[in-house]
Amino acid sequence: MTETELVVLLDDDGQAIGTAPKTSVHGTDTALHLAFSCHVVNTDGQVLVTRRALDKKAWPGVWSNSFCGHPKPAEPVLTAVHRRAEFELGIALSEIELALPLFRYRATDANGIVEHEVCPVYTALTYDEPVLNPLEVVDARWVDPAELAASLRSTPWAFSPWLVLQAEQLHLFDTVVQRRRAS
Repeated sequence: MTETELVVLLDDDGQAIGTAPKTSVHGTDTALHLAFSCHVVNTDGQVLVTRRALDKKAWPGVWSNSFCGHPKPAEPVLTAVHRRAEFELGIALSEIELALPLFRYRATDANGIVEHEVCPVYTALTYDEPVLNPLEVVDARWVDPAELAASLRSTPWAFSPWLVLQAEQLHLFDTVVQRRRAS
């Protein structure tokens, strides 16, 4: 028997109010819950974008940020970030920084599935090449940040809405890569 994955439910103020099975909260009436996103760069200053697995419930086959996930109840978010990096991409992370602590969004995909999350956003460096978990990721690319930014501006519909929103709010492809190149 497999363990049911739980997510942390939140009230409108972002305070934990309980838990629910992950499978029950991603539907057409998704409850607000805790998640996180991470944008990974390599030592060449390239950003890792991933294409979500084709059988994902929400936004299947869509290009997105490096990875996302949900902390388990009572799990520190940073622990969850490391866990999901290994699980989805087989990579270790260093220089993790909380870049957007209060990011929050609600979006509906073409199938009517709603994401409704308080989603702290992290940036990180890796020295590893991804080894994709096919249950999560169907493809991945290291891309030049300026080219990704241009694609996000010209074809935002081709990317997850959280990637588009996060990139806008963070000026991600200007600041993160400049910081990494300077170090």
